[in-house]
Amino acid sequence: MEKLKTRAFSSVVLVLILALIISCDYNSEERSNHQENINQLHAYWTKNANIYEVNIRQFTNEGSINAFRKHLPRLKEMGVDILWIMPIHPIGEVNRKGTLGSYYAVKDYKQINPEFGSIEDLQNLVDEAHDLGMYVILDWVANHSAWDNPWATRHPDWYKKDEDGNFVLPSYDWTDVIAFDYNNPVLRDSMMDALKFWVSETDIDGYRCDFPGMVPVDFWNRVRYELDSIKPVFMLAEDEDNDDLLRKAFDMNYGWKLHHIMNEIAQGKQNSNDIWDYFDWNDSIYPSYSYRMYFTSNHDENSWNGTVQERMGDAAEVMAVLSYTIPGMGMIYNGQEAGLNKRLAFFEKDTISWDEMPYYNLYSTLNKLKKDNPALWNGEYGGSITRLGDESNQYVFAFYREADNNNVISILNLSNKPQSFEFESSNINGDYMDAIKGETITIQGKTVINMDAWDYLVLVK
Repeated sequence: MEKLKTRAFSSVVLVLILALIISCDYNSEERSNHQENINQLHAYWTKNANIYEVNIRQFTNEGSINAFRKHLPRLKEMGVDILWIMPIHPIGEVNRKGTLGSYYAVKDYKQINPEFGSIEDLQNLVDEAHDLGMYVILDWVANHSAWDNPWATRHPDWYKKDEDGNFVLPSYDWTDVIAFDYNNPVLRDSMMDALKFWVSETDIDGYRCDFPGMVPVDFWNRVRYELDSIKPVFMLAEDEDNDDLLRKAFDMNYGWKLHHIMNEIAQGKQNSNDIWDYFDWNDSIYPSYSYRMYFTSNHDENSWNGTVQERMGDAAEVMAVLSYTIPGMGMIYNGQEAGLNKRLAFFEKDTISWDEMPYYNLYSTLNKLKKDNPALWNGEYGGSITRLGDESNQYVFAFYREADNNNVISILNLSNKPQSFEFESSNINGDYMDAIKGETITIQGKTVINMDAWDYLVLVK
């Protein structure tokens, strides 16, 4: 499958002409405006989407694409929209970590790890996901490769070198990979070709990009333009430091800062006022049309910093509700619906247990809530966040969001003690249903809400 599918001669000529135009005139004002418009609007299907991270190796006993594929109907029933699949490429063997190695040590950018299956298996997975109304993005590692990637032998000039001419690590402890040199235009073209390959050949819907801030922004701008020329894609950046990535190339980045605040609140080290300070910072940094991804776990947090239960304890559920109702896109790490309560080994086989589903209903409800309520949609599609109450109550985080005559109110006790919360806002008077617990609540004038420790209300009309 190294070769692209055969095309008619005229199509080849057309593609070559388009590529020449892009390389010669890519920075023109017309192209810049075109890309800016694309990223302000995003692909329309992202407007009320959630995202679910998939670790193929650990998802099933078989650890294969086909075995994971059997879970698609269940994930669809749970309301999952975007499947983010961790790297599926062959893993380097030289300087490998552990027995099976890191997914992020890529040995070949146009092949699939034979332990996971074949390109045809991926194509079938994507086709079925699309038939179910879901979308698929692949994890992509553009900053570095495995030591035994053929590029390192055939094209050593594509890599960074030290003063003695030796390959260099991207970071001191990333001993299983070596860093690319993006000053080399042929490397850029080859990486661009590999990115286009998976969109063209398997019809995936975009990428989650590993450490994109270590790669020049202008390369990512080109990536977005050329991929969108094939089909509208969705791009997620594992980054929170470079807002320029969100101007043209990426739809969404990580809400790492808020995630760490959530951990600290759960441990009694910060409070709800710190979340409001976070949103002041967020709004001052990022384009208003960009998305932020919020989560209580992901593969890095789970493997290296601890399970949700270790980091958040009894606050885990209210933090999940928080991540879904604030402006941004909620993310589920595979196994969270099953109460995953172990650190999955990163370099070994370590299967998720699906025997019970204690949080299946919660995540199903949150996914449906986001889908059905325009106030909770992503970016500028949704409503802004308006504070209820004031900073005097540092333990209750309360707000409402409104869009298209649709109100959603969240009142979250972010403490391990019962709280009484009082507020008044004529903008939200009316009868509400708690979307998660099913209770009816009337808000009229001054309202007092009594809450148990780590309790929450999500009210919709």
